[in-house]
Amino acid sequence: MGELVLEANNYGPADIVPIHHSNSTICLEDLELQVITSNINTDSLVSREISRTGSIDCQGYEQNEQEAWLPITESRNGNTFSVTFHLLCSGFGMQALLLPVAFGTLGWAWGITSWLLAYVWQLYTIYLLVRLHQPLPGSVRYSRYVQLAIAAFGAKLGKVLSIFPTMYLAGGTCVSLIITGGGTLKLLFKTMCDGEATCLAKSLSGEEWFLVFTCMAILIAQLPNLNSLTGLSLIGAITAVLYSTMIWVLSIYKGKPSGVSYSPPEIANSDMSKISSIFNALGIIALAFRGHNLILEIQGTLPSNPKYPSHKPMSKGVAVSYLIIAMCQLPLAIAGFWAYGNKVPNNGGLLTAFSQVHGPNTSKYTMGFIYILILANCLCTFQVYAMPVFDNLEAVYTSKKKQRCARWVRIGIRLFFGGLVFFVAVAFPFLGSLAPLIGGITLPLTLAYPCFMWLSMKKPRRNGFVWCLNLGLGCFGVVFSVLLVVAAAWTLSDKGLNANFFKP
Repeated sequence: MGELVLEANNYGPADIVPIHHSNSTICLEDLELQVITSNINTDSLVSREISRTGSIDCQGYEQNEQEAWLPITESRNGNTFSVTFHLLCSGFGMQALLLPVAFGTLGWAWGITSWLLAYVWQLYTIYLLVRLHQPLPGSVRYSRYVQLAIAAFGAKLGKVLSIFPTMYLAGGTCVSLIITGGGTLKLLFKTMCDGEATCLAKSLSGEEWFLVFTCMAILIAQLPNLNSLTGLSLIGAITAVLYSTMIWVLSIYKGKPSGVSYSPPEIANSDMSKISSIFNALGIIALAFRGHNLILEIQGTLPSNPKYPSHKPMSKGVAVSYLIIAMCQLPLAIAGFWAYGNKVPNNGGLLTAFSQVHGPNTSKYTMGFIYILILANCLCTFQVYAMPVFDNLEAVYTSKKKQRCARWVRIGIRLFFGGLVFFVAVAFPFLGSLAPLIGGITLPLTLAYPCFMWLSMKKPRRNGFVWCLNLGLGCFGVVFSVLLVVAAAWTLSDKGLNANFFKP
């Protein structure tokens, strides 16, 4: 999704900038006292400031005018419930169904240990991002990952490190959701036909199923801002929990197929092949925790004031959502590995294994319901991941026009994005096969950059525990990402790639 890389300077320098009027700072709570001492007309002053800047908070800071025009920060009426729904919807999905594949390579002990370490590590980096969103009460709010990267690393390095990974994760995830959603529509139609030849003959082509899903997604995408997606995120969270739970519960209920083995699968004799297989398994576990590039954006939907800063409701939302994610992911990985052993296919993971082994003796209505849940989850998740791209594109328009996007402009931007990701999905339907490679490139967003950002902005005592912890995790995260890229590239060169361009 390199086509979506835009200038980070299209955004204002930050969410809020200080206002100074002569020797005093304007604060609505203290304005009455200032009027008494300086004979300022309250109504005219407030109306003049609001018309000039958009809004004023109680710490002498005003919201950057452009922030009130963009989809991520246009509405700041979020709460703990809304951020919990957004985090669940964006952080838990189809990628978790690949966890049994990783367990098949690593085995029980190393699989569970690796999952626990990855869970704690990414939870720690989320904590860092939540606290860096507004480093000090009443200070600048960084509501986009790119803004925080520029503040921490400088303009040039910050853009280099963050723009491509964040835009790829947003746009690339939407492409993957079109591929998954379109394929699920095809499976749903095939399941409901139940093998009837006349019905199957009416099935659409792969491109047409992709187009149907894209049209549905872009129609829903006309909602104005991230806060307006709260209801959809709730649906996305519920459907993700439901279909993942149904798959692993039904897998246990229907029993193990004969010949299940829990020993690592036979790999090529070369040591490099064995090592790359292990790193690919670790990459699957690490990539099961997605959505870090959205943490700051989601927190940007919350109100913030000195008495109740945004990190408090955000921390509660993170705690609840990732507790639920842990309660869903670990049973799914353990039950899926128990039911199918090392026979879980890399393509589709637990869903494909269940469909192949137990699908024929499962009611078509049960299978259809699972596919409907997956489809609904893909549609809802698409909206959350597309919003940062809409925000970026609107930032270009508002920077040039110095005004809010008209309704027709917003519709045009979203139609353009829908057409672009549809084209990429049709042109590269094998994009899922490249996920380990590209995922390794973007993994520092999750595991490394937050640690370096903390060192740069908070400046903990050199050689102290916090300094050593963040430096160590950051460096190890970068090395780990490089090793994942090398392992994924080796696997692709060794096994080849079915590059079915324009043949979904």
